[in-house]
Amino acid sequence: MNTKNTSYVSMWVTADGHIRQELLPNGRYDEARGNRQSAYTGSYTLKGDRIDYIDDTGFTADGEFRDGVLYHAGMIFYREEQTIKGANNL
Repeated sequence: MNTKNTSYVSMWVTADGHIRQELLPNGRYDEARGNRQSAYTGSYTLKGDRIDYIDDTGFTADGEFRDGVLYHAGMIFYREEQTIKGANNL
């Protein structure tokens, strides 16, 4: 059951920037690893602060959002800061 929670739709990145996971508003995700774009793709569902993944090969995983941080498969992801073009000119 994919709730309509869109508060986690964003790009999530490990501290070293090696793994980048984009949670899309249509319930899909696209994960890059290093220079390998779309290394893993699949769908996700949200229930509260829990996220369940199923990749396109059938592999499943889960994670949890706590205090604005995503904990998934032993890794820690941070929301990528979105820069507003021209914000420095305000």
